[in-house]
Order: sequence, then C-alpha cells, then structure tokens
Amino acid sequence: MQILTPTDTVLVWSIAAGAIGGVIFRPRQWPEAVWACLGAMALVTCGLIRPAAAWGAVRKGTDVYLFLTGMMLLAELARREGVFDWLAVHAVQASRGSRARLFALIYAVGILVTVFLSNDATAVVLTPAVYAAVKKARADGLTYLFICAFIANAASFVLPISNPANLVVYGKELPPLGPWLATFLLPSLCSIAATFVALRWISRKQLAGGIAGGLEVPELTSEGRRAAWGIAAAGAALITASALGWDLGLPTCVAALIAIAIATGLRSEALRDVVTGVAWSVLPLVAGLFVLVEALNHAGALRATEQLVDSLAGMPRIAGSLLASFGTAAVSNLMNNLPSGLLAGSAVQAAQVAAHIRDAVLIGVDLGPNLSVTGSLATVLWLIALRREGVEIGGWQFLKVGAAVMPPALLVATLAASVLSR
Repeated sequence: MQILTPTDTVLVWSIAAGAIGGVIFRPRQWPEAVWACLGAMALVTCGLIRPAAAWGAVRKGTDVYLFLTGMMLLAELARREGVFDWLAVHAVQASRGSRARLFALIYAVGILVTVFLSNDATAVVLTPAVYAAVKKARADGLTYLFICAFIANAASFVLPISNPANLVVYGKELPPLGPWLATFLLPSLCSIAATFVALRWISRKQLAGGIAGGLEVPELTSEGRRAAWGIAAAGAALITASALGWDLGLPTCVAALIAIAIATGLRSEALRDVVTGVAWSVLPLVAGLFVLVEALNHAGALRATEQLVDSLAGMPRIAGSLLASFGTAAVSNLMNNLPSGLLAGSAVQAAQVAAHIRDAVLIGVDLGPNLSVTGSLATVLWLIALRREGVEIGGWQFLKVGAAVMPPALLVATLAASVLSR
C-alpha cells in the first residue's frame, strides 16, 4: 500500500471532500459525474494514489456497472413503451375519485417498481409518470411525488436487486436470496409500513376530498405489452440468479438485453431510443467514487471505520445496531450514500464484523438517506426528474418531511433486523 505523508493525507481528504461536495451541490450545474471524475484525476495527477491502484478501484465496481446498466436499460425500455404511464393512470382510475385511495395505490406501485426494478427506476421513470397522471386528475401533485422519493429508499432492501448500494456494501459477499429474505424481509416490511404511516399522517389534509376522474387510460401497444412481459421475465431471472447466489451484474445486463430484443424486435430506431435515453453519466460517477474511496482508505478511512464498527460490535446488540444504522444514515446524508456505502462496505468486508452490525449498516445506507434531498443517488435523480417537469423542491422543504418520516422507519427496521440477526 502507498505510504502517505501527513500533508498527503490532508490533500486526499481535501480533494475527496471537494469532489463529493461537487457531486452533491453541482457548482456551475456541471453533471455529478464530472466532479467525481475530476476528483479522481486530481488524486492521480498529484501522486496521491498510483494509477494502478486507481484502475484497480475502478475494476472493483464491474459488477455494479453491469447491474446499473441492466437496470437503466430496463427502466428506459419501460418508459419508452409507456409501461409506467399505463400503471400510473390505472392507479388514478382505480382510486375511484378518492385522494386517499390514490395515495395508497401509488405507494403500492412505487413498492413494486423499487423492489423489482431498483430505487433509481422509481426516481427517474415513475416520478414523471405520476406527475403527469395526478396533474390530469387535478390532485395535489407534491403529495404523490413525495411518495416516489421516499418509497424509493424505504423499499430498497427488500431484495438484493432493489438498490445498487446493496452490491456496494456487500461486494462479493452478497448473500443469496434465501438468507437475504430471512434477514431483511421483516425489516423491509417495517420500513415500508412506518414510512407509509408517517407520510400518510403528514399528508392527511391534502388527501381530504376527491379528484377528477374520467382519465383516458392509455393502451399498451404490442411493443409495450412485450416490454412488460420482458421486464417481468427479467425480474424472475434476477430473482433466480439471486437465489443461486450468483453475482447480479452480468445476469441483470443480459436479462435487460433480452427484454429489449423481445420488446423492440431489434428495430434500429427503437434500440437507438432506448440506448440514448439512458443516463450513462451514472457509470463514470460511480467509477470516480470508487477511486475517491480507495484514496480515502489509503489515507486512514478504512482503518478508522474498521475500529469504529469493531467497537460497535462490542456493545449490547440493540445499542450497537442503532448506533451503526443511525451513524451510517448521518454520514450518508452528509456525503451521499454511494461514497458512504463504499466506505462502510470496505470496512465491513475487511473487518468481518458481527452480522447485526453489518445488517444495520446496510439499512442505514439504504433507508437513512430519506432525511435529505442529497442523501442518495435515487433522491438526487428524483430531484432532477422534477426539475425537468418545472417543479422545484428545496432542501429545507424536503428536510421537514424527511425528519418526520425517516427516523421512525429507521428505528423499527433496525430493531427488527437486530432481533433477526444470527
């Protein structure tokens, strides 16, 4: 490992902090990936991390890149063929004029999309569909848009495929589906239920009364139906791969390509639309963050985090679990859950910590970002999707809701996981 002087260490932390700040706040409106890659290049240029070590850090993310690629392709296929629009309008129609019933139905759709297509799909593709549907129904759009943001994180640890952060935290030690469900199904249900109750209570005034009915339900084209079936088949294939304990990146990517081939008939125009609609900048963003975290680990972050999780493991089980989940949540809201998940995941994998601490860390990485609008990549993508629709939501506005929604959900989910951990 490269030996750093005290001055080098300060420089590493300074460059990493600046890069992560750029990712979160996007100075000059430059894309998040630009700031992550600039930080990574600065570290290599200044000799603070060797090129071979930086390239090794990038390669560590291969499974994550493949997973993200597959999920983004599936989500864009669903968007192009109108699958999400179809779901959102059907939810409005099924509400039969009740705002409260519509709230529950959109929440249910958000759960399904998050669980089987990942939280990023909920943020990027379901959000605009919900906005368009509730706008036509003349309902309070913000109430339903918050559902998309909060359920994207609250349901993101039902399955290993529900959040790319799950792959980051566990790495090659990602449990197969059976053990995963035994550990996280009950905590996930607690998270989903607690988030629903809190959001429903906060929105009680906005949900009084009715909404306009009679929306025209869009018909799925033959391509749309094939896309829906292809996505369902891809989800089944991923669940099977997870049950067999395989790495999820390659199966996800292959399943997405097959689904696209089935839906589009390999027509060049349709393929071009799907490929160009994907936000490919997410991949260099994640690669840059891998390099930043590798440099931070060389600068002492890994050792310090290992010592911290070891000390938590020595505490009473419930106290240690709560400190691990809430501490990870706090860091995730300060620096976004991708870098915090990489740091925590590196420490968890290196230290071989107790199962209840490892599980609490994952819950903190996945659910904890529901506090702030910059806490997770999914929430940042949700914010960008809203801006494209002309909707502006401030950080303080989100924080007021997140402060009421996230802590109780994180508390009950962590307690449930602590009881179940072996």
